[in-house]
Amino acid sequence: MAHQSLFHHLCLILLAVAAGAGAATPRQLFLVSQPPVTLTNHHGQLLTGNYSVNLLWYGRFTPAQRAVVADFLLSLSAPSSPSSSSSSAAPSVAAWWATTARYHPGAARLTLGRQVLDPSLSLGRRLSETSLAALAVRRLSPHRGSVAVVVTAPDVIVDGFCLSHCGLHASATSSSSSSASSTRGRGRFAYVWVGNAAEQCPGECAWPFHQPAYGPQAPPLVSPNADVGMDGVVINLATLLAGAVTNPYGGGFFQGPAEAPLEVVTACTGVFGAGAYPGYPGQLPVDAATGASYNAVGVTGRRFLLPAMWDPKTSQCSTLV
Repeated sequence: MAHQSLFHHLCLILLAVAAGAGAATPRQLFLVSQPPVTLTNHHGQLLTGNYSVNLLWYGRFTPAQRAVVADFLLSLSAPSSPSSSSSSAAPSVAAWWATTARYHPGAARLTLGRQVLDPSLSLGRRLSETSLAALAVRRLSPHRGSVAVVVTAPDVIVDGFCLSHCGLHASATSSSSSSASSTRGRGRFAYVWVGNAAEQCPGECAWPFHQPAYGPQAPPLVSPNADVGMDGVVINLATLLAGAVTNPYGGGFFQGPAEAPLEVVTACTGVFGAGAYPGYPGQLPVDAATGASYNAVGVTGRRFLLPAMWDPKTSQCSTLV
């Protein structure tokens, strides 16, 4: 089979996928009351220092769609530009990310790295979690100074997508058979997968920008980038990157069992602004011209809606607005 052949000829060989992956939660799973949040430091390794975030676009994405995610990543560890600070009273994306540095010994600085396109779906239209890890290894050549991110298009089916998660972060170990590889190119690395839910389950994985399938039926918000699927991708990518740096290998900060942990953002799932409750994302700024809701501004002035993050200093779910 063609797909099996691709696996047999990987330049990078996947050795192991770590258990205990964190996941971005579908909407139906946070409509029930959550226990009080107390994230425990399990004294495992956190990601610290400088990391490049390398993107694999699996399936077809327009340049405008790719720009939404690229601008978000460019904004994570960058100071606010004059254009972004003057265009809105909302905090910067970097101010949101700064909360991760409060997780000692945190402070991972993420920058946008390489972007690789795979519009022909080299491993097929249906993927398992093992396939996701293999894609990250094969196409992104990850190393300990990078985080690999796989974004799947709306018509790609990933096992468990919509039903149990909207994306996940995990870790794997790879070695390279290429003579050009270096020691830094081997070893354990963190990777993230997030799916575009525009066609399969926007009410689950792109809420609050789409009417939910069930539960409280508040009107959906207008998405800040006029693309429900991609604005949903940003919410879930933000969730998973925060989990990846504070609990990359299953021994960092989380609550509950390691196999299904509540992490720094999933512990606050469904909260975006002050006064949030199940079915209501909270009070948010609204753009007067477009009617779009947002709570953060990137370095280019692009607006985003980012989830609340549990703040270890206040022991509360912290929102930007």
